[in-house]
Formats: sequence, C-alpha cells, structure tokens
Amino acid sequence: MLKEYKSVQEVVGPLMIVEGVEGIKYEELVEIQTQTGEKRRGRVLEIDGDRAMIQLFEGSAGINLKDTTVRFLGKPLELGVSEDMIGRIFDGLGNPIDKGPKIISEKKVDINGSPINPVSRDYPSEFIQTGISTIDGLNTLVRGQKLPIFSGSGLPHNNVAAQIARQAKVLGDDAKFAVVFGAMGITFEEAQFFIDDFTKTGAIDRAVLFINLANDPAIERISTPRMALTCAEYLAFEKGMHVLVILTDLTNYAEALREVSAARKEVPGRRGYPGYLYTDLSQIYERAGKIKGKPGSITQIPILTMPEDDITHPIPDLTGYITEGQIILSRELYKSGIQPPIFVIPSLSRLKDKGIGKGKTREDHADTMNQIYAGYASGREARELAVILGDSALSDADKAFARFAEDFDKEYVNQGYETNRSIEETLNLGWKLLKVIPRSELKRIRVEYLDKYLADKD
Repeated sequence: MLKEYKSVQEVVGPLMIVEGVEGIKYEELVEIQTQTGEKRRGRVLEIDGDRAMIQLFEGSAGINLKDTTVRFLGKPLELGVSEDMIGRIFDGLGNPIDKGPKIISEKKVDINGSPINPVSRDYPSEFIQTGISTIDGLNTLVRGQKLPIFSGSGLPHNNVAAQIARQAKVLGDDAKFAVVFGAMGITFEEAQFFIDDFTKTGAIDRAVLFINLANDPAIERISTPRMALTCAEYLAFEKGMHVLVILTDLTNYAEALREVSAARKEVPGRRGYPGYLYTDLSQIYERAGKIKGKPGSITQIPILTMPEDDITHPIPDLTGYITEGQIILSRELYKSGIQPPIFVIPSLSRLKDKGIGKGKTREDHADTMNQIYAGYASGREARELAVILGDSALSDADKAFARFAEDFDKEYVNQGYETNRSIEETLNLGWKLLKVIPRSELKRIRVEYLDKYLADKD
C-alpha cells in the first residue's frame, strides 16, 4: 500500500517541498492529487532527512498546499516500449498524441538508461549516407557517432534535420533503419513542419517522434531526450536496428535545466547555467554508440542554436568537448541563398577517416576530401585578398582557387533540401569541380587517382 502525505510545505516554480516522508528514493516517481481531484506527476529531485524536493512535470499552477495529496510510487519515470512505436507521435512524457491506438508495451524501461560499459563498446566504423554532400563528402557521419549541428536563431536547422531524417541510410546493410526524433521547446508551427514533412515523404513509417512544445511545461523538456533515447536503445540493442536519433533544440533543454537550478537556489555557473551542465549533457550524448556482439547501433545528431551565434557559449562549448565533431551552419552562406548553409571549414567529423575508403565509400574519398577542403580554404583566402588588393594582385593559381571556391558554394554546398545525392554522385561532383584547379596544384591526391578519376571527368 502506497503511503499518502498531506504535508506539502512550499511550492516554488516547478518545485514542491514535502515534509515527514520516509523510505523514498532519488528519482522516484510521484503522483500529486490537487484539491480539485486533478492528478499530476513529478519526480524526487532531492532528499534531506524527512524532507523531499519534488520536480513537477505539469507545473504548479493552482495547487493548494493544504488540500494537496502526494503519493510516492516507488519506481522511477518509465517508458513502455514496443516496436509498434514506429510510425507514432508522442508528447515529451511518452503519451501518444497522434489519435492512434494505445501502445501495448512489451515492457517498461527506466528512462535514465544504463551507461554502456566502455569495454563493451564497439568502435564506430561504418559509413552512414545522409544524401548531403557537405556531410557525406567532407564531414562523414559514422554509425555509432554523435555529431551535433551548431546553428543560430533563424537558420534553417529544421530543414537540415528533416532532410537527414528522410534520407539517411546505412549502405550495404540489410538491417532495419529507424529514426527517433526528439523535439524540445519547439513552436507548434515547427512541430507541424516536422509532422507534415515526415508524413508527406513517408519517413514517418520508420520514425518515432517525441514532441515537447514551447507552451508545454519546461520541466517536461528535461525528460523528452531521455524518452527518445530509451526508445532508441530498445530498438537498437533489443531489436537489432540501426537507429538515428535527432534531438532539437538542446539549447531549450539547457534553459529548462537552468530554470530548475534557479528554483533550487543553486550557485550558478557560467551564464547562470548549473555547474553540472557538462555532466547532464554527457548523460544524453554518451547514450550513442555500438555494443560488441549486438547488430544494432545508436547514432546521434543533437541540434543546438548558439545564442547570438556565439560558439564559445557554454552549451556549444561543452557539447564540443563531449561529442565527436560538429556541423556548423553559416549565417553568411544563408544570406547568400545557399541551401543548406553548411560551412565546411570550421565543421569537423572526428571519426570521418574510420568510415570512408575502399569497401566503405570509394578508394579516392580521403584524398579528394583533403584536396577539396584545402582548395576551398585557399579559394576563400584568395577572394578576401582580391577584395582588398584587386584581382590583379592574384596569381593564376589564386584565381583558379577563387573560382573553385565560388563553384563549390554554388554546386557542391547549394544542393537544396530535396536533393538526395549518393556518395558516388558526391565524389564525382568533387572531381568535376577540381578540374578548375591546375593539376600541378592538386598536391593532396595520389597520382594514380588523378590519372584514373580526372581523366574520367574530361
């Protein structure tokens, strides 16, 4: 028999203090019944003697301290999981919101998950094709990797996320591929964009959506990514599927953490965020990976908007320490009308070398990747020099690199949100663009590849 308490002492924002409790545990699920009979949920955030601090998921509005009843349920927040979740849409707490039938779960799982034993982790090494040339060709995504997208307010990260969710696949592997999409604090318009896009293109048939709207309680935002990852872990490690997890927007998640931290009167860290922001983010990011002996995997693409486009802001800064690279969207390219506006120079995939080459993509991938990157960097420098000194100050090689950079932006980067390029098409396009540069300047590509592929493009 669960014990009931009517000893609520204080409610501050999303937090409630209950006194005289005994035998309760950290992270335990709580049911709160208000004076009107309405039931809300929460979890134990802190225990101090016989006092418990509870975090309310649905907010504290309208709660009467005297007539509110609190029951501790003796278990953590759980998600009922089943393969039937694929193709369905849920709210941030795992309740279906798509008017479909109730999910009959195979089992209930603690949303906090269990850390993957480092010894059991398998090294990411298989190429995932997203159909976006700037990612596949130059910042390759590898199965089991966590590769965030750093964006800014007003930039089209939602379009990029929808494109990846629609197009991503593991080449040469017959295992099922699924996308788990977790949205935190997005507007109704953004949520409708994703639902419409997934439905229209058929991507919904292999996707699970968890959506927390901007007008939903901020506290729900803290549970949403954990719900999505719990579903992903079930599909990957128990059903053997390759799962791509897209989480947007981690900035809204961190803001919710800051709100709870302020309500708890904790000493703030950088920019008011709690000192444990790094640890909290790592608990989300480190749930990606592969396990030895299991066919499934979780690949993660978290998306975060950098406040004021500041890459040194605590959220992107700490994310960069935990994850294996970053894809950066450029406001300059966006203003130039380039879609998607991915800026390849500061972008990086630290595991790209593990997922490319003969048998995975193509033998010439590594060489052309290095040459295109170097050529684009040289071309941008030459264009900047021309602005200051004029075209007459440029050598013939500089002019060739400048033209290459211009063509690269127009043809390679600017592919639009509907074009799905195979890795072969991306590599061939790279060779076509490299023809602009004199062969003597292509110093990063082996002679045998120059002879084989440059001749093919003539």
